[in-house]
Amino acid sequence: MEPSEVEPSPHEDLIRKLHERPQIPLTEWLRVPAHVHYKAFRMADPPTQRPASREEFRRLVESFQMAPNHTVLRETFGYAVKVAANGDRLIVVWQAHTEYYSYQLWHLPGAQGAQLGFGPLTFPGYLFPITPLGTEVCRLDIVVRAEAIPPRDELRQMLPGPVVYGSRMFDDETTVVTSFTHDEHERERYLVSVGSPRIAVSHLKDIVDALVRIETYYHLLLMQKPLFSTAIDSVYKFEQVHLKQREIIAGHISHADAQTLQRWLNSLTQDLLKANRLAGKLHFELSAAVPYDKIVHTTLTAMIERPYAPYRPLSDYVLSGVTGVAEGYQQLLKRIETLSNGYEGMIAIIRTRVDLMLESQNLALLMSVDKTTKSQVILQHTVEGLSVIVIAYYLSGLAGYVFKGLHEMGWLHNANIASAIFVPIAIGLAFLVTTLSRKYLHKKLQSEKPQP
Repeated sequence: MEPSEVEPSPHEDLIRKLHERPQIPLTEWLRVPAHVHYKAFRMADPPTQRPASREEFRRLVESFQMAPNHTVLRETFGYAVKVAANGDRLIVVWQAHTEYYSYQLWHLPGAQGAQLGFGPLTFPGYLFPITPLGTEVCRLDIVVRAEAIPPRDELRQMLPGPVVYGSRMFDDETTVVTSFTHDEHERERYLVSVGSPRIAVSHLKDIVDALVRIETYYHLLLMQKPLFSTAIDSVYKFEQVHLKQREIIAGHISHADAQTLQRWLNSLTQDLLKANRLAGKLHFELSAAVPYDKIVHTTLTAMIERPYAPYRPLSDYVLSGVTGVAEGYQQLLKRIETLSNGYEGMIAIIRTRVDLMLESQNLALLMSVDKTTKSQVILQHTVEGLSVIVIAYYLSGLAGYVFKGLHEMGWLHNANIASAIFVPIAIGLAFLVTTLSRKYLHKKLQSEKPQP
């Protein structure tokens, strides 16, 4: 068999996937200027919707009639390129993540010196035909130019909102401005100046990826705030009820009867189930907050942000929105975990009290059985003693008849003396018979025990 025909092992296939970078060929199609629309959608059921989003991207590529030789599709990443008759390029980039998936739609005009503005993409015949899955996380409208950022008054007309934020990113030539405010199309606008149309295309992709990453994880963090606010109120009510329950139980547990203990157990068990149900939901929704917060901070650090006068830095707005949010989520999870532990502790105390009551009842029963057993032993010894007397009495009576007969026959001089002498002998014989009978019965019972 030729070496090329040998199938790669699962380990080699994993190594190949780890080192694979399918996005690298994409950068060959990029250039400045560029108009980018970004959409991210949070999946309600990632294991099911992630493959469905891949199929959605495949249908989108077919609807745009993009050539197969200009299409790359992997398990969680794909892109396709279409070139119009006038030289314009449309690039659709799909990527599926752990909790969300996203589209980047790039319009690259073919004409030299073409001017791009915010709003719908102007690629010939462009129309986004797909209704995406899941809940929308954010929409961005990014314009990348080689020209410098326009004056403040002109910029105000381009960016909605009362405050404009601006920073230099990555290098001294790249400037990003935005207002973090939705326009009439529900998109946040970003104007990016790269300083020169000859910018490295990989650098251009890095700029856009950094912006969309910050926006996506920023919104994913803040999307859980309504759930967080509702859960805070629920946990507070649980805590108040639990404190009252603890006071009542601590004051009355020493003299509570079985019915009261059972009622407390039922109530605490129901509250514990409710708290665990809430904890499970919160862990599912909020547990990713810490890594999301770290991604935002790491991306801001990697962008090497520097001031761009006279605007406030982008990080001022982003950090003011996410600072303390992830920590607040984690504190809520700790509170509800403490609450659940409190319920479990009270249930354990009541169960211990029930066990002590059962042990007390069992001890009283054992004492009663022990007393009964002792009485039975005494009675048995009494009966055995009477049995010896009765047997001796009957033996003495029978022997008396024998001795009288012998006296009448002349073989015995005095029958009364012989009867008197035989009484101790009868008692000994009766005791011997009783002892041998008891031993025989014990041996019989031992031999009749079932074999294991």
